[in-house]
Amino acid sequence: MIRLLLVDDQTLIRDGIRAMLSLEPDLDVVGTADNGENAIEQVKALQPDIVLMDVRMPVMDGRVATGIISKQFPNIKVIVLSTFDDDEYIADAMRAGAKGYLLKDMPSEELAQAIRFVHKGYTQMGPGLLEKIINKIQASEPARPKLPEPKLDLLTDREQDVLRLIAIGATNREIAQQLYISEGTVKTHVTHLLNRLNLKNRSQLAIYANSVYNGWLT
Repeated sequence: MIRLLLVDDQTLIRDGIRAMLSLEPDLDVVGTADNGENAIEQVKALQPDIVLMDVRMPVMDGRVATGIISKQFPNIKVIVLSTFDDDEYIADAMRAGAKGYLLKDMPSEELAQAIRFVHKGYTQMGPGLLEKIINKIQASEPARPKLPEPKLDLLTDREQDVLRLIAIGATNREIAQQLYISEGTVKTHVTHLLNRLNLKNRSQLAIYANSVYNGWLT
């Protein structure tokens, strides 16, 4: 059972999402909060697995609360669930430690599935939001070299497996667990990928992976 804390300043929204998620047998909303300060108190008391966090709230907004929760409770994952798709909100939330940024108008079954993926350790982004982040990163680095065209035929099957997991935000440890290999072997594969694709670092590799597998992600 995945234990959820639902944080939103609008009662109707909280009740609606709670009712939606109550239909999922493996999801349990164990508590709610109406602002960031109350969310932190509820996290301490309830120790949920995942917090569904609104962005704009009184007293303390979701971005600030996400940062505090991520630092004080690193085992508890935060998914921002918002009506706003502004790239500043998205970037701030991800920098604060959010493991996902989703929009409230998404279908309930997709929200439930995204929660499950985040619980497993993956990062989830609403449709079109990943492109916003990539574009913002590219705009902030005007000297960035152009990423190569997809060259998957140059990669081994195992290297493609690693690249797919990088595309969804998996860490070296998570990749090792998924593929039943050591972290050292993952690092070797990452080095090979950088060399084969003529990329400088893992950040460029992640952007490249997202551009290649964006259709696969959704």
